Amino acid sequence: MMTSVDTDLIRVLSDPLRLRIVTLLARETLCTTHLVEETGAKQTNLSNHLKVLREAGVVETEPCGRYTYYRLKPDVIETLAGQFADLAAAARANAESKRPC
Repeated sequence: MMTSVDTDLIRVLSDPLRLRIVTLLARETLCTTHLVEETGAKQTNLSNHLKVLREAGVVETEPCGRYTYYRLKPDVIETLAGQFADLAAAARANAESKRPC
């Protein structure tokens, strides 16, 4: 069983601020104003990170008046977690397998 992990998604989530945003959005749907308050990041910097997360399909937006709310898409995170679980299972199953030199 060969499995691969979505390296583009790992790259997107490897940034500390983006990971913080994802962690916050796992708890509740938030607007940019809330995220600025929670992270201490500048609004323009936060907007750039949210754009990356949107383009990667990690978050979705919901317009609400003059605000935009962001919601985490749990299926994307579950898929990545499943890929890592598959890797762990393969490592356990092949723990004794060694290629001869």
